[in-house]
Amino acid sequence: MRIRKVIPGDARPARSAPGGEEAARDPQFVEAIARGFTILEAFTTRDSMLGNQEIAERSGLPRPTISRLTHTLTRLGYLEYLPRFAKYQLGIAAVALGQLALANMAVRGVARPLMEALSQRLGASVSLGRRDRLSMLYVEHAQPASAVALQLGLGSRLPLAVTAMGRAYYAVAQAEERAAIDQQIEERFPERWARVRDALHEAVDMHAALGFTISIGDWNREVHAAGAAIILPDGGIAAFNCGAPAFMLDRDRVLREAGPGVSEMARRVLSIASGKG
Repeated sequence: MRIRKVIPGDARPARSAPGGEEAARDPQFVEAIARGFTILEAFTTRDSMLGNQEIAERSGLPRPTISRLTHTLTRLGYLEYLPRFAKYQLGIAAVALGQLALANMAVRGVARPLMEALSQRLGASVSLGRRDRLSMLYVEHAQPASAVALQLGLGSRLPLAVTAMGRAYYAVAQAEERAAIDQQIEERFPERWARVRDALHEAVDMHAALGFTISIGDWNREVHAAGAAIILPDGGIAAFNCGAPAFMLDRDRVLREAGPGVSEMARRVLSIASGKG
């Protein structure tokens, strides 16, 4: 029997109501649409059923607004109401959108066998993610056959600033995108900004010098990981991480094995995606 070590993954804190900062900066920003997506984003793999009050707490929206939006989203098929629990879950229309988005990411098919090989070789979890504002969203995942593994998977959402994958993404992003990320982090977490900024700048230097970044307990003290990112032929960024519980993957092993391993894998993915390998 496999025993998995459960690591907190994609539970999200309550957020402020959408539209404020975005609408102030962009007159074409449609707040009503943003509110609808904010409700959909309240659901996670760990909390797949939510009631109106729970959605209100997570989204920062008032309860009457939540009731109207959940009703509308249910009518459209993006939510499904479960009378037995008096709660909602994501509907088939939301699932179809997600599957279509994943199907359009050709890099997943290229990366999958290489991710599996690295995962089994190091006994660590290997994931591919794309940026979603200040988070990284797992779009592909390979799990080792070992008895202990991180309880994360497809659809997990991790903070960009303190994870190896997020730092790797930041390291290869254009200066304009990095500046926008900086501004968003500083506005949202002013008390932590100085420390986060220093860590991100160190990640840029490390990725340039070694081809990977690290997170040694920065996101979760029980998790160590290395990350690497590549700019795809279409201009998009694919970020990878290779991580495991800290007792299995100490700092030395991260620097000696996981970092070089995920960096080489990322370069191989880029070579294949570019038609060179």
